[in-house]
Amino acid sequence: MLDDLKEEAIVNKVGGRFKLSTLIQKRMIMLNTGAKPLVDLRTNDKMAIVVAEILADKIYLDTNNNVQTRNENAIINDSTVFHRAMSVPTPTPPSKANSATGSSSMSDSDE
Repeated sequence: MLDDLKEEAIVNKVGGRFKLSTLIQKRMIMLNTGAKPLVDLRTNDKMAIVVAEILADKIYLDTNNNVQTRNENAIINDSTVFHRAMSVPTPTPPSKANSATGSSSMSDSDE
């Protein structure tokens, strides 16, 4: 598994050696603090799990150097998971003038 780290393909996939080491370090911390692996490997070697996750395009670093996953709709930020909720527009209450008079429009001259 460590031989995969010597290949330029994984370095280029992540965007450079610094990003690769940052991604590995952050993901290892997450796994060590209880995060679930995103790949099905029959090993307890966390380094092998992280490398497999990178090679399978399961994780990457965003522009703020936070770990993100591609298979779940989640952002993983230093072992804290923030699920993106679907945005539901908040209904706007009717204006006082419209609800009091039943009128749907009111011009400046009506005031």
